[in-house]
Amino acid sequence: QVELAESGGGSVQSGGSLRLSCQFTSHSVTTWCMAWFRQAPGKEREGVAFIDTYGITTYADSVKGRFTISKDNTKNTLSLIMNSLQPEDTAMYYCAADHLARRLCSGGAAEYAYWGQGTQVAVSS
Repeated sequence: QVELAESGGGSVQSGGSLRLSCQFTSHSVTTWCMAWFRQAPGKEREGVAFIDTYGITTYADSVKGRFTISKDNTKNTLSLIMNSLQPEDTAMYYCAADHLARRLCSGGAAEYAYWGQGTQVAVSS
C-alpha cells in the first residue's frame, strides 16, 4: 500500500515563495516516476513538474524557471520549491507516483494511480 501526504501549502502575495513536501510511505516509490499536479476551480488537473526514475526533471512551460522538483530518497520525500508565485498559480496541488516507463513519467494525470490528498496554494495580487 502506497500512501502520499502533501504539506506546505498556504497563502502568499504575488512574487512570494512556498515549498511543498510530499511524504510517501514506501521506499520502493523512490524508484518510480513522481510528479506534482495542480487543479484550479473549474479547470482540469494539470502536471507542473515531473521527476523520473533517474532523477531527470521536466516542467510545464508555465512554471519553468520558477518551480523546482526534487526527491530525497533517504527521507522518502518529494518537494516542490515555488518561486515568483503569481495569482494564476493558485490551485490545489497534488503529488502523484506510479511505477511507469520513463517515457510516461511526464504524461497526464491518467497515467498516475497513487495520489495525495492535496494542499491548497493561494496567491494574491
